[in-house]
Order: sequence, then structure tokens, then C-alpha cells
Amino acid sequence: MSNLSYLKPQPGSPWDTYLAQVDQVTPHLGPLAKWVETLKKPKRALIVDVPIELDNGTVAHFEGYRVQHNVSRGPGKGGVRYHPDVTLEEVMALSAWMTIKNAAVNIPYGGAKGGIRVDPKKLSPNELEKLTRRYTSEIGVIIGPTKDIPAPDVNTNGQIMAWMMDTYSANQGATVTGVVTGKPIELGGSLGRVKATGRGVFLTTREAARNMGLALDGARVIVQGFGNVGGVAAELLAQAGAKVVAIQDHTGSVKNDKGLDVPALQAHARKTGGVKGFAEAEAIGDEDFWGLPCDILVPAALEGQVDEKRAERVKAKLVVEGANGPVTKAGDKVFADRGITLVPDVIANSGGVIVSYFEWVQDFSSFFWGEDEINLRLEAIQLSAFRDIQRIAAEKKVSLRTAAYIIACQRVLQARAERGLYP
Repeated sequence: MSNLSYLKPQPGSPWDTYLAQVDQVTPHLGPLAKWVETLKKPKRALIVDVPIELDNGTVAHFEGYRVQHNVSRGPGKGGVRYHPDVTLEEVMALSAWMTIKNAAVNIPYGGAKGGIRVDPKKLSPNELEKLTRRYTSEIGVIIGPTKDIPAPDVNTNGQIMAWMMDTYSANQGATVTGVVTGKPIELGGSLGRVKATGRGVFLTTREAARNMGLALDGARVIVQGFGNVGGVAAELLAQAGAKVVAIQDHTGSVKNDKGLDVPALQAHARKTGGVKGFAEAEAIGDEDFWGLPCDILVPAALEGQVDEKRAERVKAKLVVEGANGPVTKAGDKVFADRGITLVPDVIANSGGVIVSYFEWVQDFSSFFWGEDEINLRLEAIQLSAFRDIQRIAAEKKVSLRTAAYIIACQRVLQARAERGLYP
């Protein structure tokens, strides 16, 4: 066991939640449990200072991170987030969940994650570009198309990825499109990437509901988060006949018992910055949101949103984790005790990394697929993985989360065992 201070989790933190998940699955790993400590330590954690000159002429310093949790099955893969609450411990947990996610859907990546502790809304476009380029230069020693491939995450997007790709390419002396995914189409991005995570959430929700005998047509759905994940999932669920009755984002919570007009709400959010003030809905308290009668809850914002108290209030039959780690370990136990089915993040929101994998493959081959083909390939991989998880859950009489971890941890540790130790 290591005595490194950064490996000691704060109780209830994302890293603490992840470690508890690994401990829960260890009894199911058989001889591979010999290697389980591999999963409890990031392979590499880089902390960088990111200084930039602001528009007013002063110099500001920001703290950035890039963590590679495990690369036994392939290069690291995971997003970069810009948020004022980013910490090393959070990024470690997110990188570890990427290891599990990539193995659970059986794509040839390890897990990585990055972030900068910054409120990007307080930066001008010029300052944001400087921040991105300096951060990319600082982590450039450990990223690359065969080493670690960043992607968009919270508060980052295709433009950020374009700056990252250009900066890395300039330092390499050649255009390297495959160093990041989630890029604009014109720079080697993939069709279908922007909506991929939300589409994957929809696909797993539909499959889980069907398996439970829950009709999606007419089902009452509430969604936390209304960006590329929650917004797209809400849109596709509504198209499938579900009644999206409430949405919560960083600006507030709104509901309409007859069903929200999701496209109209999306237009309102684009115009005003959030769901607050939508004329065709009633404003409700943020805590009241969690107690609304519904069939399906999709938490698709940030980690740690559904603790024990909120889990006790939830009235859903099915919870689908659109965000990474939105349900705490205490919340997880409450849902299990109450008999509420939970589809874990490592399968539910894997659509983004699956299509990122497609983008990476297309960049290497310089041959690009149509959007219909990408969506079909996404559905085939995600639903095949989900059905495997359902099968293991039924065979071993464990939760879907534990089943996903059994499959993923076995794949990672089998690779670790076969590669051996060097020297």
C-alpha cells in the first residue's frame, strides 16, 4: 500500500467513491485480484502551472492537471474540464472511471482525464485561447495519439479541441489530428460526436426500460443537466414518446406536468444561457426537483449530485447516470435498498468515448464515415456491452454497476497480468 498523501481520499469524495466501487468488485475477480492494487493508483499524475497574460496586461496563474490512470489496454483517453472546483482528487477519479468505461464497452483505450481550476466564463475568448494553448504545451510531454488523447468535457468544446490540436501540432512540426477527439468536422472531427453521449444515454435508457417492462411511450422523465448530454437525452426521449416533465440546470429548475416542449426549451436555453425563465414551464426549487413523481431520472450534470438524502426523495423506478459519478456511494446503497434500478455511468454515458474512438480511427485512416453509419456502430457497441452487463448482473445476482465493474476490471487486470512487470 502506498503512503502518498494524494492517494488518501477525502470521505465522500469522487476518489473515495471510486475506491469503494473497486473494493466491492474485488471478491468477484478470482486470481486476478492479485493485481487489484493496480486499479487503486493512477499510473501518472501531472500538475502544471498555467500562466497567461490577461487582456488588462496582468499575469494570472491557473493550476492544471492531466492524470493517466491506466494504460494497460491502450493509450489514455478522457476529457478536459475547465471548472473552478477542479481538484487533483476529482481528476484522478474521473480518469479511473474512464479506465472502467473504456474496458466495459471493450474499446482499446486506458483511462485519463484533465482539467484546469478556472471559471472560463470570467475569461475573454482571447484569454481562453491563451489558457488552452499554454495548458496543451505544459501537458504535451505526456499526450499524443498513441499515448493519451484528450477530448471535450465540462466547459470545453470543439473550439478548445481545435486549439489543443493546433498547439500540439505546432510543437511537433506536423499536423497531428489524432491527438484529440471532439474536434470540428473541418479538422478531422467525426460526424455524430456532439450528440454521441446523449444518444448513448437514450439508448441505454430505452434498453433498460424495455428489460424492466417499463413502456418508454408516456413515461415521466426528469433530467438534471441540459447540455450536450442531458439536453440530447431529453430530446431523444421526448421523440420516443416519453414525457419530459422537469429539467434542472445551473440556472434553476422548471417543470410542466403535461410535458416540456424540449426543442423550445433548448432554444430558450441557447438564447438566455439556461432553463430559468422558460415561459411554458413553472419554476420550482432545486431541492423540490428531486422529489417529483417520475418513472425515470437522468442525472446528467456533475458528480456527487445524488447523495443519501436526495436518493431517499427520488420517486423514479429507473435512474440512468448521464454524468460521471452523479450518485454517491451512500446514494447508491439507498437506491439498491429501495429496489430502484440504476444504470451506471460507465455504460450509460459511454457513447461519447465510443464515437471518440471512431474519430480517432478515422483520423488514422484519413477515411471518414457517414453519420448514419456512426450511429449504427455506436448502437451496436453500446447495446452489446449493456446486454453483457445485464447478463452478468443476473448470473451473479449483483447490481448493474457491480456487473459493469466485474467485466471492466477483469479486462484491465487480465491485460496487466499478461503484460507482466518491467523490469
